[in-house]
Amino acid sequence: PYEDNGIKLFGPDGYKLNDEVEAEITQLIDSDLGKQLSSSAMLGRAKRVESAHARYIEFAKRTLPRNLGLDGLRIVLDCANGAAYKVAPEALWELGAEVITIGDEPDGFNINKDVGSTKPTALSQKVRELRADLGIALDGDADRVLIVDEQGQIVDGDQLMGVIARSWQEDGRLSAPGIVSTVMSNLGLERYLAGLGLSMARTAVGDRYVLEHMRANGFNLGGEQSGHIILSDYGTTGDGLVAALQLLAVVKRQEKPVSEVCHCFEPLPQILKNVRYKQGRPLEEKPVVNAIKAAEQLLGEGGRLVIRPSGTEPVIRVMAEGDDRDLVLRAVDEVVEAVTK
Repeated sequence: PYEDNGIKLFGPDGYKLNDEVEAEITQLIDSDLGKQLSSSAMLGRAKRVESAHARYIEFAKRTLPRNLGLDGLRIVLDCANGAAYKVAPEALWELGAEVITIGDEPDGFNINKDVGSTKPTALSQKVRELRADLGIALDGDADRVLIVDEQGQIVDGDQLMGVIARSWQEDGRLSAPGIVSTVMSNLGLERYLAGLGLSMARTAVGDRYVLEHMRANGFNLGGEQSGHIILSDYGTTGDGLVAALQLLAVVKRQEKPVSEVCHCFEPLPQILKNVRYKQGRPLEEKPVVNAIKAAEQLLGEGGRLVIRPSGTEPVIRVMAEGDDRDLVLRAVDEVVEAVTK
């Protein structure tokens, strides 16, 4: 929601600032800056790049293989009332697709409201209603993408990474034999990649940490289950439209339904619940700590439990994964119950 929006800071190299620098900036903002402010004459200047719109569209289109268009595809595009509400529809249309757009009327308050990759229900319904080939859901700042197949089923970032990894491996485009994802990615993806001879490194949740590992270890493909897909050949951060175009390239070349192209693996039962809290630090309270330990023992060595607070709202995310769905659900519910007491 708009009230949780913040500011993204990038360094002169185009990459996000690291945690230490951001913490230092936050500390400065909270302090008395009177003596550190520059004089009027020394302030920086901002200017509008009038051609940015057209230049981005051309950039995005050129990430597709030469002479490959999207003719014959009917695409429903959900722009989340956000940043890409103009450029994304135009780029797809210029590539030859029939484009039906929703979430393309931003008013400053409706960003991500009941639309976009965080609320894909409207897109799923529209795809089925119009019998489209697929739907593309961006989020408000357009660095995240989810896909809806022709049956209205949601395709998450794990499946997208699987599709792109295999395609890039076949084309010899992977700079390292594997990808980078987070602790939230499904174990099914890891097993699928292993079958292709590819590794999957895991980081903490956050595209920043994925990118840091990619840069340090020579990977050019990484991302998150939530749909942040980082293709470092093309940019320094996630780009939902560019990631979607890589999938569309595979769909066009294989000439198969999106439901077939995007079903790389059968996900293990994975349950995620968000718990909103009012105040304090619930994860440090003894009953919650005990519940977490008990859930980990319940899942055993074949399961995973990941618990993390949201960085933008008072919410704790509880995720468990394993071969036995009933066991996974029980583990999650026990932790959720402890947090909400």
